[in-house]
Amino acid sequence: MPYATTPDGVKLSYQVRGHGEPLVLLQGQANEHRWWDSVRDDFDAAYTTITLDWRGTGGSDKPDEPYTTRGFAADVVCVLDDAGVERAHVYGTSMGGRVAQWLAADHPARVGALVLGCTSPGGAHGIERSNEVRRSLAQRDRTAAERALLELMYTPAWLAGHPGPYHTTGDPGMPAHARRRHLAASAEHDAWDALPRITAPTLVVHGTDDVFNPAANAPLIAERVPGAELRLIEGARHAYFEEFRHVASPMVLEFLARHPLK
Repeated sequence: MPYATTPDGVKLSYQVRGHGEPLVLLQGQANEHRWWDSVRDDFDAAYTTITLDWRGTGGSDKPDEPYTTRGFAADVVCVLDDAGVERAHVYGTSMGGRVAQWLAADHPARVGALVLGCTSPGGAHGIERSNEVRRSLAQRDRTAAERALLELMYTPAWLAGHPGPYHTTGDPGMPAHARRRHLAASAEHDAWDALPRITAPTLVVHGTDDVFNPAANAPLIAERVPGAELRLIEGARHAYFEEFRHVASPMVLEFLARHPLK
């Protein structure tokens, strides 16, 4: 498994699969690359997919120091450099979408087409989850809190037919300090002023029933990024890309096909 080394000496584990133009897949907060396991095959047939384990997760180093979404974007650039990729499409979901915003704004020459899924601009303009949702996740009963998270990611009907394992609810091997650092990085994200600087063709995707990262954030981003397209997936929750794979993957593939790198 290849590793890239950042300027501050952090080793980042990354994974390359498939064939075709490069496509970077960026997962959510406190998750490793396995977030994409259930849908990665959808993209490998047409693209060379590149994933990484965020610092603090998976096979990457886990320093106990502040993390930021903008810093994670710089980490992605290090991975692209190590992989010999000059320019790639980028598909970021949840916190990965926050990172993708900075990647496209700060490093426009490295980004082809951009897909921002179930994410938020952050800061004062972002729509925060409700106190009810926060309380459900903060329950002392760990089993109840884990169930609440699953029901924010997926519909009850889908959960009834898919008993797991789940790869979207956090990297179980993360140390506590890294979880705290990830939470802070995501919470402190604010790319509102940077969004108008994005020049990449952009698709914004969100599930209509997402209250974990409220769906109201999607039109905010789409209106802020010049020329962005907005697609809402009816009835989908936060993990729309997995449960509604039959809708989401073709939607993203069609968008990418309209914006080739060459």
